[in-house]
Amino acid sequence: MIEFEVCESQAKKRFDIILSEKFPEYTRAHIKNMIEKGNCKVDGKIVKAGFQMKVGQKVTCELYEVVPLDAKAEDVDFEIVYEDEDLIVVNKPQGLVVHPCSSTKNGTLVNGLLARIKDLSGINGVLRPGIVHRLDKNTSGLMVVAKNDKAHISLAKQIKDKTCKRKYLALLEGHLKESEGKIESYLERSKSDRKKMAVSDKGKLAITNFKVVKSFTTCDLVEFSLQTGRTHQIRVHAKMLGHAVVGDDVYGKAVKGLDGQLLHSYSLTFVHPSTQEEMNFEIDLPYHFKEYMKKLKEI
Repeated sequence: MIEFEVCESQAKKRFDIILSEKFPEYTRAHIKNMIEKGNCKVDGKIVKAGFQMKVGQKVTCELYEVVPLDAKAEDVDFEIVYEDEDLIVVNKPQGLVVHPCSSTKNGTLVNGLLARIKDLSGINGVLRPGIVHRLDKNTSGLMVVAKNDKAHISLAKQIKDKTCKRKYLALLEGHLKESEGKIESYLERSKSDRKKMAVSDKGKLAITNFKVVKSFTTCDLVEFSLQTGRTHQIRVHAKMLGHAVVGDDVYGKAVKGLDGQLLHSYSLTFVHPSTQEEMNFEIDLPYHFKEYMKKLKEI
């Protein structure tokens, strides 16, 4: 445990900036991660990385080392929908983790990409090469992957500027009161369960549009379009509507015969980093999703 008090020269600086100056051996990303996990606190409380510090405040840090986990090439099953010299569009199956992490070191999409693709952008380092955005492990569908840094920067900016359009289909429990609408909230990591996201007035803005596509006796098929891309955004917003995604055992309930939530990224639109041509991709629902729907009765 390391403790220190904020001095005058550190006053009014961001918490993460002070820690970066105090511990130059760590990257900003690693420091932010330690703050989010609650390893670094101010006056005994968890605060955000951008928290403005005051003279005399007490900082406590339980530092941990970064464990390097270089991703290795492996034979992993997934579909490449499109590929050129700048990017790849893949169809990620349900159950596939996007990149290695502390709980899943092998068998990820990144491991599979490294086995098939010679070059991937290096902006996200050795664990997440080429990864511009992510899908949850049990969410299936379209993802774009960058093969070089130029493409990565362009695609990441499009996502940040909300010009990259992503649409999803999901089965929601029960029936929505409104056939379409918009959900706006602020989301942050849950303080009681770090694996979950929670609605909070101190989090990051999340905006989701929704529209009922088809109704069945026990659930609705709903299209979601994202204006922001927060972790678990659709799943949390579905819960806010009072109708969790079918099979979501984190924000709703598990369903026998399903390995996770019935949520699928079916449409992806972006501008090509080199040609500036608008590119649109759509993909059908996966087998497990369609098989479940066959058992339902339309109304």
